[in-house]
Amino acid sequence: MKNNAFNRIKGKEFIFSALLVALVTFTGCFFRGLIDASNFTVFYLLAVVISALSWGMTASVFTAFFGVLAFDFFLVPPYNSFSVSDLKYIYAFVGFLITGVIVSLVASRSRRQSIETRQREARTSALYRFSNETAACETTAQVIGAVRKNIGELLGCSAAVFIQNADGISPAGSDADFPLDAHENAVAQWVLSNKKPAGAGTTTLSAAKAFYVPLGTPQEAVGVLGMRTADGRVIFNTPEMELVTALANQSSVAIKRAILEERSREMELAKKTQALQAALLSSISHDLRTPLVSITGALSTLSQDFEAVDAVDRKELLLAAYEDSLHLNEIVGNLLDMTRVESGNLRLNIKQCDLRDLIGVSLKSLKDKLEDRAITVDLPGEIFELPVDFALLTRVFINLLDNAAKYSPAGSGISIKAEALGDEALIQVKDSGFGIPEQDLEHIFDKFFRAQKPRQVSGTGLGLSICRGIVEAHGGKIWAQNDPDRGAVFFIRLPFNSGKRRD
Repeated sequence: MKNNAFNRIKGKEFIFSALLVALVTFTGCFFRGLIDASNFTVFYLLAVVISALSWGMTASVFTAFFGVLAFDFFLVPPYNSFSVSDLKYIYAFVGFLITGVIVSLVASRSRRQSIETRQREARTSALYRFSNETAACETTAQVIGAVRKNIGELLGCSAAVFIQNADGISPAGSDADFPLDAHENAVAQWVLSNKKPAGAGTTTLSAAKAFYVPLGTPQEAVGVLGMRTADGRVIFNTPEMELVTALANQSSVAIKRAILEERSREMELAKKTQALQAALLSSISHDLRTPLVSITGALSTLSQDFEAVDAVDRKELLLAAYEDSLHLNEIVGNLLDMTRVESGNLRLNIKQCDLRDLIGVSLKSLKDKLEDRAITVDLPGEIFELPVDFALLTRVFINLLDNAAKYSPAGSGISIKAEALGDEALIQVKDSGFGIPEQDLEHIFDKFFRAQKPRQVSGTGLGLSICRGIVEAHGGKIWAQNDPDRGAVFFIRLPFNSGKRRD
């Protein structure tokens, strides 16, 4: 609904009205002498009605007067003269003029009511669309963007939204051509403080370049809406002002709702963060304490009386301390990797790597843990080369294989399979364990999440989360599902990108 929706066309209506009268007169001249001239008054009245309905009362009154003159000059004897040969035509002129004016009043009133009805319908439709659009917004920034967009489309002007903050008021979003300077900010601040419109077109701070209205109620305002028309059009105290007020009220409600939702999300995030920190402290304290207690106990026994402990026991104590130190190192490594993934500081050293080498190194690293498992590796005949970080992707395979060993019984099988699917490689790691509860499938890659299992398994719940971070950093995807027969299957999809398969 642009500016021309509120402004009537000037000048052209008189030209069109004159053309209507000329058309009726030309038709009358064609039948002049064949039909009594008084019969043509009906057609002149029709021209008056058309003019009134199309262009309003001023044009219709002009049509009535111009029609009387044309009727007298061209259709009433003596022709081509304003003289009247019969007195009845004088009465006809007067009656036609009075009837024309009355018809003009009635028709123009009907036209005005029709225009007002259409404008109300257009405003209602615009407000409905605006309400739907803002209702779909989730953040304050999205709401402000919707406000500016709709104000620009409906009123044909640039807009800016100012939001109240601890320091007073500041622009939260504005169009490129909206004037933002200290003076305009001061006007917006005055509007927020006094909760009254001000600026261009008003008697208050009229030197401002834009027109400003408060967003909110007289008791509470959440911000200020600024509008500037490109042609310097005045908005205040015009038919547009009703739409501006309605838009401002809806905008304030939408912004207030978005602010409350953001605060609610921030509170929820704070609660989750606090719970996560508690879980982190609990998990770390438990997982770190267990190997530390074992290491401390072994070293304490040896330090108290080294000679009293026979050689076999000394070797077992040292081996136990060594294995626990490796476990402790693994926990610390997982924590460091998780920190790098979450902070965005994960730097990839991309090189063309053979998938067989990646899997081979991973299996060798877990040789002791996998010695009682039946490992099956199924790779295509060609050699896969992937552009990856060798060390990080090896860490992914180690975590997945270690996870498969933990959650499957001794003597069961673990299979690794890979295939090429277009420009991507699909890798599967399957165990023959207990599977993953369906309700846990979508959470197993979350930090510190531990799926419910029929037996206790040690771990921090970070391994799979680290795998997801590394795979996604490579532009890939990782997910899990249960095998219909038994166990769980983890899928990794990685792009070949600039890599190639070598025969």
